[in-house]
Amino acid sequence: MRLGLIGSGNMARAMARGWGDPVLCTDVLPARARALAAEVGGEAVETNGQLAEQAEAVVLCHKPAQLEAVAAEVAGRARGVVSILGGVPLEAVKHAYPDIPAVRMLPSTPVEVNRGVCLHARDGEEDEAFTRAVIERFDRLGPVVTLDEEQLDTAMGLMSNAPAYYALVAEAQVDAGVRRGLPADLAAELVVGTMGGSAELIRRRGMDTLAVRREVTSPGGSTARGLAALERHGVRTAFDAALAGVLGEQA
Repeated sequence: MRLGLIGSGNMARAMARGWGDPVLCTDVLPARARALAAEVGGEAVETNGQLAEQAEAVVLCHKPAQLEAVAAEVAGRARGVVSILGGVPLEAVKHAYPDIPAVRMLPSTPVEVNRGVCLHARDGEEDEAFTRAVIERFDRLGPVVTLDEEQLDTAMGLMSNAPAYYALVAEAQVDAGVRRGLPADLAAELVVGTMGGSAELIRRRGMDTLAVRREVTSPGGSTARGLAALERHGVRTAFDAALAGVLGEQA
């Protein structure tokens, strides 16, 4: 399936790097599309309409507010669309692109290194062949999780913002080590390396986070003291509040 990316910003770039294939792309800033095509191969196409004619599926990577305007440019030319637009329901995408297959996918930035979870909105009226081809393509970027659309906001709140949260956690740990005399590059290597290994360990333990904590926590030991400090300073409350903020919930 030859994909055409409308929009060549951060997420489009992350997906293109993860796929490692030549791309067709456009952008409101033509230089950005040219830079992406130069990096991964392919072609920066002059207009969205031309891109739609050349691609088997158009991937909507533009700003959500541009949905109708972009749809008008590619009307009658696109053969299928994949929306990665945050906050835009699948029904709105179908309304903008009637009579052609439409799939809603929500990737996360680690797709760049083929380790990003991609959310897929379940659709009871989907074109099965088109959807299967899209999922197979996105599965190259990381696990694809299919769920009902009403669950997408919460799932996306856990997933898409998390790289920034984990980066902040890593930064805080590195800073704590630096304040106690470790060189910053050494502290970063220790923290980031352990984060990656810990994620894989949790996966191998069947997502049993309690089991992983118990394996490293001796009664009255240093890990127990560290965990108690994190709980005392509200780590759980902080992450719950972060998700509430993403979802626009009242504090």
